[in-house]
Order: sequence, then C-alpha cells, then structure tokens
Amino acid sequence: MSESKRRKPPLVAEKRYPSGGRRKSAASPKSTKAPAKKAPVKKSARKGTRKPASKKPRKTGGGLSGLIRRFFSWIWGLVWGFTWRLSLIVGLLIALAVGLVYSTLPELSALLDGRARGSVTLLDREGQVFAWRGDQFGGVVTTDTVSPYLKNAVVATEDRRFYSHFGISPRGVASAVRINLSEGRGPLSGHGGSTITQQTAKLLCLGVPFDPEAWESEKAYEDDCRQGSLWRKVKEAIYSMAMEVKYSKDDILTIYFNRAFLGAGARGFEAASQRYFGKSAAEVGPAEAAMLAGLLVAPTRYAPTNNLKRSQDRARVIVGLMEDQGYLSASEAQGARNNPAKLSAAAAARAGGYFADWVMSSGPEFFTRNTTEDVIIRTTLDQRLQTSAEEAMQFVFQEKVRTGSKAQAAIVVMSADGAVRAMVGGRQTRVTGAFNRATQAMRQTGSAFKPFVYATALELGYSPLDTVMDAPYCQNIPGSGEWCPKNYTNKYYGQVTLVRALKDSLNVPAVKVSESVGRDLVRRVASDFGIDSDLALGPALALGASESTLIEMTGAYAGILNGGSSVTPYGLVELKLMGDDASLMDAGGGIGERVIQAEAAQQLIWMMEKVVSDGSGRRAALPGWQIAGKTGTTQAARDAWFIGFSADYVAGVWMGYDDNTPLKGVTGGGLPAEIWHETMIRVHEGLTPSPLPMRAPKPATRTPEPQPKPKKEKKNLGQAVDKLLKDIFGGN
Repeated sequence: MSESKRRKPPLVAEKRYPSGGRRKSAASPKSTKAPAKKAPVKKSARKGTRKPASKKPRKTGGGLSGLIRRFFSWIWGLVWGFTWRLSLIVGLLIALAVGLVYSTLPELSALLDGRARGSVTLLDREGQVFAWRGDQFGGVVTTDTVSPYLKNAVVATEDRRFYSHFGISPRGVASAVRINLSEGRGPLSGHGGSTITQQTAKLLCLGVPFDPEAWESEKAYEDDCRQGSLWRKVKEAIYSMAMEVKYSKDDILTIYFNRAFLGAGARGFEAASQRYFGKSAAEVGPAEAAMLAGLLVAPTRYAPTNNLKRSQDRARVIVGLMEDQGYLSASEAQGARNNPAKLSAAAAARAGGYFADWVMSSGPEFFTRNTTEDVIIRTTLDQRLQTSAEEAMQFVFQEKVRTGSKAQAAIVVMSADGAVRAMVGGRQTRVTGAFNRATQAMRQTGSAFKPFVYATALELGYSPLDTVMDAPYCQNIPGSGEWCPKNYTNKYYGQVTLVRALKDSLNVPAVKVSESVGRDLVRRVASDFGIDSDLALGPALALGASESTLIEMTGAYAGILNGGSSVTPYGLVELKLMGDDASLMDAGGGIGERVIQAEAAQQLIWMMEKVVSDGSGRRAALPGWQIAGKTGTTQAARDAWFIGFSADYVAGVWMGYDDNTPLKGVTGGGLPAEIWHETMIRVHEGLTPSPLPMRAPKPATRTPEPQPKPKKEKKNLGQAVDKLLKDIFGGN
C-alpha cells in the first residue's frame, strides 16, 4: 500500500473540533461555496499549509532497567498462563471427582442410622430405665422435628455459615490454620475448620461401611475414619461438595443430628436427649439444647454423666454464641444461664452400673455384648435397695476407714430365690465397665465357709447341741507334713457344742466335724448350694481355704434361707427386641434342687442366728429383726467377709485389697459386718419385721470326733513266743 493511501493519524488540533465532522480545506476542488469567515487562529497556523504535528518519540525502555522489566513481564506471563491452565485442569478433576462421589451417594433414609451394633436398654423390677449399653439410637429426627433451640445451638456452635457455603469454608480453614500456628501446633493439628458438612462426611466415614472382616474392631474402624492426614482432608472436601450437590442443607443437618456421637453410648441427639434428660429432642429448651450442642467438641469429656458442672460451664459458652448470633434474646439467654440443664433422675443416679455389666456379661452374647438389634432387658434390680447399698458403702468408708486407704469392698443383696436386687462391685459406685469385685474377684472364703460343714453334719442327723472337743489337734498331711489348726484367739475351750463352735467361729471343732462327716460330702453339699469354684481337697477345706466369689457365696446362703434348696443368682427376667411384645428369653436362674432337708436348714439358721445375737457377728444386728449370718476372716486377714440374712433378704459383704495386702485390724465381724448393717438397715426401712424360718435343736445324740484308725502293735519274736506259751499253759 502506498504512503498516500495510508490513513493518517488525527492531528492534535483536530481534537479541538466537535464530532460533527472535520473542517474541509478552502483549496479543495470539490468545494462550491464561498469560504466561511475564518476564525482567528494562532500565528503559527496562519502561514501556508498546516504541517503534521510531530510525534513524540516512543520510549523503548532501553538499557538495563528495561531489560529487567521485560524479563519479569515474561515471567509473569508464563506463570499466569500456567496457573490458569492448571486451575482449569484441577477444577475439571475436582468436578469429575465430585460427580463420581455424587453417583455413589445413597438416599437420605439409608444414612440416618449407621450403627454397627445395637443397643440394650435395662429396666429395673418396676419397669423403669436405669442403664443403657451399646450404641443407643432413640429414633430418627429431622431439622423439622427437633427443637428449634437445638437446631440453632448446633449451627451457632459448629458452623454459623452453614447455610451459605458450598460444603467447605476456605475462611474457616484459614482461621483454623492461623489458630493452630499461633498455639504452636502444625497447620492441620488441632482446629480443623471443618464445616458441618465435612463433619457429617467424617461421620459417614466417606461412605466406607464397617466390615467386621476387614477391621479388627469397631474402634479401629472409627479411628481410621477420624484420622486427619492431608490426603484424607482432600477426600473429605470432595465428599462434602458431593453431598452439597446431592442433598439439601437440612438433609445434611438431619444426617448430622442422627449420626453424631454424644457420649455415654448415645448416637444422635434423640438418644442423647433421652439419655441425659429423659425427654425427646423435640422438647429441649435453650439450656438443654446448649448442653447437647456443647458435647460435639468432646463427647466423653463434656458428658454430663461424667461431670455435670463441666458440662454446664460448656453450655454457658454455647448460650453466649446463640445470643451473639441472634438465636436467643437477652432475656432467654439470661434465663438459660440462671437455670442450667440438669440430668434426669435416672441419669443422675447412674445406679446399678456393676449390676448392668453383670447382666450384660451373663446374657447371650448375640443379644447383649455384640447385639446388632435394639434390645430391652427387664431385670431384678431394685433401685431403692441399690441406693441403700451404695450409701452404706460410702458412709462406712467416709466415717470408719482411714483416709487414703486403698482397701476395697463389694456388696450383693438378693432375695431367697436368687434374684439379685442390688450390687456394688467396688468403692467407686458410679462406674461402667469397671472390675466387679462382687462377681469377678476370686477370694478365700475363710470361716464364711463353715455353715456348709455344719449343714452336712445336720443333714446326717447331728444336733446343734452335740459336742466336740476343742483342744490341740494335728494331722499328718501327705506331702506337706504335720498340720495343726488353731483358733483365732490361740486358745482352746474344751468340750463345746456345735452351736458354740459356729457362733464363736472356732477352727478346731470345724475341722473335726468335717473330718467326722467326710470331706467329700462337705464338698458335695457346698457345690450343690452353688459354690462352683474348685474346693480344697485337704482338711483345710473346713476353714475356707477354697476361693469363691461374693455372688456365689451370697447365693449359697440364700439356699439356706429358702429351706435348703440350691439357688442360681440371676438378674435377667425378660429379654425382647425393642418394639416387639413377644419375649425372646425369660429368667435363667432361681431355686433349683434340694440340697439338705428343710429341718436341717432350719436348725442351721438357728445356729447362725446365734452368731449375730451372741457371737462374732454382733455388729451386724438390726434392732427388732432376727438376723442370721456368719463372719469370715482368712489367714493374715487378706479377706474379710460377712454374709447373712433376714426373713426377707440375703446380703453378702467382702472387704480386702486388690493386691492381697493384709488388712490391718479388720476381721469379718468388724468393718464388713458394719457395712452389712448399714446396708440392711436401709434395705429394711419401712418393712415389718418377720421371724426367721428357724427351728430349735434336737437333744445331743453324739460326739462328732474323728475316729482314728487303731494302731497295730509291733511284736518281736520273744513276745510272740511268750504269748504262745501263755495260750498253752495259761498264766498272767
């Protein structure tokens, strides 16, 4: 193109004219009109034809600075080009991943109850709930059915921008990283900045179900679901965004309400509300809603059944958040602070933890410990009696045991048919899953075993008034040498009746009676009464050298009270699935076969009544009541027992150290008898005294002394000859 045809750039001067068109030159051949009057122009514009305005020289940025600028411009262009392309690729990959996860998400109803195991609700003898085991699920709740206070408390506490983000909150993550770094932790350690959607994704374990064959335990599975590696966070974010696409915000919140773990075995807010407050999640007020929402950060730590004061303090923080975000008015918030949430009577009592654990361990595993169903078990527990036993334990240890003592004790109360009414397995009464000294501790029984020696004798026709010599006595035990039992007092009392031997807990007479009637028969009687432990084979059997549990011993004494029939202690009355009327299982214990005749049992009760009224068990006496029982103290006082009964209840008490350290100054007639007394005086409160089913003894008929085998005389040859001559010829 020629230079003349190029479009010339507009002159600077031309910009002064309005946009109506460029003024034409007077010398133009196309002009037919007379030129208009020229406006005055500047002197420089009057001479000849206008010259084009000169262009300012273009800056080329030469030199070093220009070179540097061009270099950084090139770098920026390179980075920007790479960044937007990479961002596009990452975005497409995320969209693809979200789409893939979206395609795997099930319907909402399939995500509301994801427990790997079922729950067990335990009812007392009156049908009242007293304990829960397993994973409790109170039923499905939604954002529409829960209390508005609860919904607002959860959003205010966990994710106040829940209804505005897309599943993840970059602002929340940045804030969490900043807080973690300021507190000296790693950027991903501690606060996670997780949204409710992300927390729900974690509760769902990113869609991976629990498989018993793939995981060694449910705990290992849950630990893996909670791990917070960077890759896990990435997958969690993708899963969360897919959920936001699949479900509505309220759907996600509904899943969260039903899946969250809230302490004490409660899964979901309905179960937690029932567990702690005895009411539905639809009925909770601001204070209760704040307490439930406060559990989310640390369910075990803030569970009100563990520490009510700590849980209430946490709830006050939640109330403040609800007020700041406009969910509560100032008056509502102040009301919640002034009237903090409190536990229901059943939750506050936490009664029968040891008993509940025992029932769970003794029931069928597939309906108790590893149930996949929701089960209801009606039991024999009497909560009034349970409270009596717990209060008695606490009273004696506070008032009569030195501060700092590590001694332990256990209590069992049952009816004569073996129905366990109360159980305390240790000094800490409000526990779950603790070592139960009433059912698990095998301890030497000491003199508490002696009633079974005398039961055997009475069954064979002996009378309580028969006598036995209390004097030094020794036996040669094969493989052990000579064994010489002694009385606790290191004294001997000569010829004594059987009733005195029992009431004063004399050892030598007990051994002699056992040897007289036969150890095998004593072992058989004790075993038939329910003492299933391995019983000693030697003569020390009579002195309680064998080990047993408190519940076994108490059940054996119940057999004496009921007239001589065996007893199997039991706590389960009925088991059925939640929602079903049909019972799947009924009581698995109670009275069994007869062991001794009723007359022998009644005479034994008469003997045991003397132990309390005039013997070693005086501290157990209850004013106005006939009480029978027996003390027991083992060698070196490592174990101390008192087991006894009224006409209505049997109770057993054991005391000792878990490591078998000897007790100092404690015998069965001391602190154990006092614990028994404090328990039973509360148990019998309001009851009318009834006489014991005992019978006066028959007259004495024999002396139960062991009969030694006659010794054969050793004769020498001279003696034999002399005897022969005397036989032939006679002589003195």
